[in-house]
Amino acid sequence: MTTTAPAADARTLGLAHYAARGVQEHVLARHGATFQQQITLRAAVTADAPMTADALVAQVKEYLKADPAGIRVTLDELLAGQLLVADGTHLRPTEAGRALIAAVGAETAPLSARIWAGIPADDLAAAGRVLALVTERANAELAALAVRPA
Repeated sequence: MTTTAPAADARTLGLAHYAARGVQEHVLARHGATFQQQITLRAAVTADAPMTADALVAQVKEYLKADPAGIRVTLDELLAGQLLVADGTHLRPTEAGRALIAAVGAETAPLSARIWAGIPADDLAAAGRVLALVTERANAELAALAVRPA
């Protein structure tokens, strides 16, 4: 029997996202961290230079399309957990913050490798092009919605 793969659409994209995020959240839970904390901390760890709180909030908002107030709560949690530290007006990751990102990355790497294993390079390239286009279009729609009256 031959089965046909479902066409890519919002539902299949969402299912793939939440399945992969579920794997990530399982690993994060073992470290007492949330998905939003990890995204925020990773942004700080991978930044070329320490960022202001406003810049970090703006970057995470762009990534997650999350409420800035909620991201500020996440910053407070990371500061309270000593994963980020204030350095004047800038925030920088602590050694504990860097270690958390490294540990989570090390634990998820083999899981990700199994998830992505055996997918032909041409399929990955096509999926990458489609996902980039969907992201671009969704961001444009979100920007348009933000300027329209409610």
